[in-house]
Amino acid sequence: MSVAKGLEGVVALNSQISSIIDGVLTYRGMNIDELTEKANFEEVMFLLWNGRLPSQSELDQLKQQLAAQAKLPMGVLDQIKSYPKETHPMAVLRTGVSALGLYDPHAEDNSKEANLSKAISLTAKLPTIVAALYRIRNGLEPVLPHPEYGFAQNFVYMLHGKEPDPVAVKAIDKALILHADHELNASTFAARVTTATLSDMYSAITTAIGTLKGPLHGGANEQVMATLQEIGSLDRVDEVINGKLDNKEKIMGFGHRVYKNGDPRAKHLKEMSRQLANQTKDTTWYEMSVKIHELVEGKKGLKPNVDFYSASTYHYLGIPRDLFTPIFAMSRVTGWTAHVLEQYNDNRLIRPRAAYTGPTNQSYIPIEER
Repeated sequence: MSVAKGLEGVVALNSQISSIIDGVLTYRGMNIDELTEKANFEEVMFLLWNGRLPSQSELDQLKQQLAAQAKLPMGVLDQIKSYPKETHPMAVLRTGVSALGLYDPHAEDNSKEANLSKAISLTAKLPTIVAALYRIRNGLEPVLPHPEYGFAQNFVYMLHGKEPDPVAVKAIDKALILHADHELNASTFAARVTTATLSDMYSAITTAIGTLKGPLHGGANEQVMATLQEIGSLDRVDEVINGKLDNKEKIMGFGHRVYKNGDPRAKHLKEMSRQLANQTKDTTWYEMSVKIHELVEGKKGLKPNVDFYSASTYHYLGIPRDLFTPIFAMSRVTGWTAHVLEQYNDNRLIRPRAAYTGPTNQSYIPIEER
């Protein structure tokens, strides 16, 4: 029996949501470069869920639905307040989504209409959970979502409790677009496996968040920032990175299983990091990132992926390191829910085989003889 470790190269299902062909990422056939430059995140949500861009009235309606659904049940907010302050935000997010299912009387309704409604509700509530956690653990009261603000604007507002800076809002909006979907990545596959059992959407998204938490998936950008903070200054980049490479240590944020000539999302995040560096007049984190990029690509031939420049981008926005992956989840929940909808529409239980490599022809030994 032939084994594809990590399912590498295995085509497991058909999907109309996103594609990676010859290094080009598209959502519903639309190039990520064009969407990042021209669309807003709400348009991309609608595109992923419905297969087309919205009309103005449809976009307005979606924005109204998101604003109306953003508030958390008090029980979920009380839960967040009760957690130890050192709890990782991804663990809080995972548990929060599971708890949201308890407050939804239609949680077990897997009709397309009910699940689309859940997709909107989950997408609306994830930023509220992330922002509330950030404020609670810093001794601040959570900020209620603003009914007139857009998605990215509301997140920045709830996080910092003041009128959002337009540059920060634009950067968050672009970052959310870039992270919204990525074909059959680990967390999306996990969500589809759960969905294929005909479990509910809350269970599928809880599964996905638990998968995204891992450092080989969503958690990689946290590790990139940890490396930048370990280095601390531009003049230490050569010493630290060369030392890590000499010791065969993995430099997070480089290489990608499906991109051999570079991740198309990385250039957008690099440009965002550059712009924010200039705006804040603190170019250190951007310059360190560029130097690491040049060293790793020069010595290992590896190009940066989406995680690498997102670290310095989020840092410039005043976002703490352990919120990087929750922001990834805030974006990717749109893709996850789109895949859940697609899986329900054409479902088959996902049940691969394993090649057994253990001992054979064993006999039971009575306990007194062991």
